[in-house]
Amino acid sequence: MRTARAALVLAFLGLGAGAGSAQAQGLADPGARAPEAATGTRTSVAEVRGAKAMIVAAHPLASMAGRDILAAGGTAVDAAIAATLVLNLVEPQSAGLGGGGFMVVRDGTSRALTTFDGRETAPAAVDVNLFRGPDGSPRGFLDIVTGGAATGVPGLLAMLDLAHQRQGKLGWDRLVAPALTLAEQGYPVGKRLAALLAEEKRLAEDPAARALFYRPDGSPRQAGETLVNPDYAATLRMIATHGPAAFYREPFARRIAEAVAAASNPGHMTVADITAYRAVERAPVCGAYLAWRVCGMGPPSSGGIAVLQILGLVARQPAIAMDSEDGLALTIEAMRLAYADRDIWVADPDRVAVPTRGLIEPAYLDERARLLNLAPGPRTPAPPGQPRVQSGALPGPNSARDVPSTTHLSVIDAAGNAVALTASIESAFGARRMVGGFLLNNQITDFSDVAEVAGRPVANRIEGGKRPRSSMAPTIVLDAQGGVKAIAGSPGGARIPGFVATTLIQILALGKGPAAAVAEPHFIDRNRGVEVEAGTVLEAMMPALAARGYTPRATDLNSGLHVIVREADGFAGAADPRREGSALAIP
Repeated sequence: MRTARAALVLAFLGLGAGAGSAQAQGLADPGARAPEAATGTRTSVAEVRGAKAMIVAAHPLASMAGRDILAAGGTAVDAAIAATLVLNLVEPQSAGLGGGGFMVVRDGTSRALTTFDGRETAPAAVDVNLFRGPDGSPRGFLDIVTGGAATGVPGLLAMLDLAHQRQGKLGWDRLVAPALTLAEQGYPVGKRLAALLAEEKRLAEDPAARALFYRPDGSPRQAGETLVNPDYAATLRMIATHGPAAFYREPFARRIAEAVAAASNPGHMTVADITAYRAVERAPVCGAYLAWRVCGMGPPSSGGIAVLQILGLVARQPAIAMDSEDGLALTIEAMRLAYADRDIWVADPDRVAVPTRGLIEPAYLDERARLLNLAPGPRTPAPPGQPRVQSGALPGPNSARDVPSTTHLSVIDAAGNAVALTASIESAFGARRMVGGFLLNNQITDFSDVAEVAGRPVANRIEGGKRPRSSMAPTIVLDAQGGVKAIAGSPGGARIPGFVATTLIQILALGKGPAAAVAEPHFIDRNRGVEVEAGTVLEAMMPALAARGYTPRATDLNSGLHVIVREADGFAGAADPRREGSALAIP
């Protein structure tokens, strides 16, 4: 019989991953709410190989759309766009045109990396009182989410358009074609969507959503039923004919603004807010990990910084084997330090002076590494650091809920162009409000509704026109010659950086293939206590963690890791068994 200590080591080695799941336990922090409920885990993960090109996405129909675009000569950006438009249909609870996202893009010719910021922006009229009642007390999360008050200006399509201008090849009429065909001819309800609809309580309050996702008797659609989405087909035809810019101008922009204003919980979005929206091209954040260069998304996402901090901190303890109990404890301690910085420093860089370089520079990580504590003993929250390039007092701590319902896809084409794309509408089914065949987001809840703490301004406070902080972490790993080694990312709310960092440790430090890496049972500490994935062998390690001074909890840790890894003879890819994605290749 295994001891708890042996189970801990076996779990991190990948010898004890289970297939079960359990109902998530709530934690006393704003980010504890699960982004989407778990809907079961596949017992095996297919590892797909290809010599020329590959896509891994969260639904087989999306992967098929991307593969077909790659086979037709499209670029990685083209394939990512086509797959994302299909995901709007088949995974509507997670992402779509009503939300936003981030992309990390590598050019196969120049080998240059860039990133695209399609994060939503707050309507100009919002302020920190948005989520408070008449008496000044905070409103309940579901009361905030449902309707229009928490909806930000959608940025996903503008981001896709900007990336297409830089690296697209096929026309928009070709890129919308897979999703358009499915919207007009019908597509089957997946098991995951059906399970989430069965649990959802407020989506049916919206007439358009009720007509699409529910039967005439009010019961939710079941797995295998065929859905037809003529409203989305009309939106896609508009994009194909007039280009993505039509989404952001009259008359379509007015439809979005009116849907937000007409909700039972109305928002403040105007046509002017929508027409003013711009996606932004930004420099990636990059850092070293072992022999690799890891590049990700900078602010307003905290994902790239947090992943680099976690990897950088564990790499500073080379004597500790990562496939040992001490290696796992080291990773937990690195997470605690990274999340302490994330909660304080990261916000919209166009509104706040975020010390991005300071947070990942080697000297700062050397300093933070001295706080790593593997000795047993009581655990208090790790303190935030003071980056060397930053002067003045620390900002106030952030209180955002940060529970995105999200999707991720990874693509590489025959020319070496690569894309890591993560998109979101925030909580499952977003604001529960439909327009144009897609669900609107509730991303404004990713702001802190507290403007200052103890006299210190909160960097991520709500302000009109501002982009809320995110945890999305689309990532591309490069080798010493600038070639692509890995493409990764995941949904998972505030837990995303932890999911991505531990997966990269599995691949880059322990040499595991993508299928083994994405199937690993999860553990994470967001500086609020250790969480281990329920229904896996990691539950057996909780006494060992407690003996080290942690207070572990077992909960659903519902990732959606979609990974591509370069091998000697081509690429290997795999989709997270916790969702229903697939990897497809051009041989």
